Amino acid sequence: MLKHQLLDTSRGRIVTLLQRGGLTADEIAAQLALTPNAVRAQLTAMQRDGVVERTGRRPGTTRPSSVFELTAEVEQLLSQAYVPFLTHLIQVFSNALPPDDVDRLMRDVGQAFARELPMGRPPASLADRVAAASELLNTHLGAVTHIEHNGGYTIRGVGCPLAALTGKHPAVCLAIETLVREIVGVDAVHECCDRSGRPKCCFKIGETTGTV
Repeated sequence: MLKHQLLDTSRGRIVTLLQRGGLTADEIAAQLALTPNAVRAQLTAMQRDGVVERTGRRPGTTRPSSVFELTAEVEQLLSQAYVPFLTHLIQVFSNALPPDDVDRLMRDVGQAFARELPMGRPPASLADRVAAASELLNTHLGAVTHIEHNGGYTIRGVGCPLAALTGKHPAVCLAIETLVREIVGVDAVHECCDRSGRPKCCFKIGETTGTV
């Protein structure tokens, strides 16, 4: 419902049209009964925001017109295939493998994910590394987390960016636990996620093993 509400705007209708292929501003304007100038203004803003990109030119009545397409990132966000595909994929190998092997596989995923993130040189203090882990979860996973400190550190989320998976497959949380462990550089990282109702992320980091 929310997706339909978001797409039921001028910008959303342009996105819907461009899902079918590249179009010029005049072609979009004709299909949406808008003025070409209004569409160009929208496309300029959408290009600035990384929603669309110019991919070529098409002959026009007086001069060539730019062709706009959705960026690859936006097409991925709009896809409805990823969650059901991943859910079935995890279900298949969960049924085929012993639980310990599934857990080990999820940890391998977390390690691989950590290697792909642009972490740079790790901060010296544990507090700064925990802050960096929380920020990376927010920036690259779309999480919304905060840090609690009480004899250790806890990264706690108001929700879970992988809620569609973690509710059915708790082992998925181990992938993110391992990701956090790789970022903060200590072994004492344990997921404490709330998977009841609306799942919420939670990762406890022991202070004594990682204080510098």
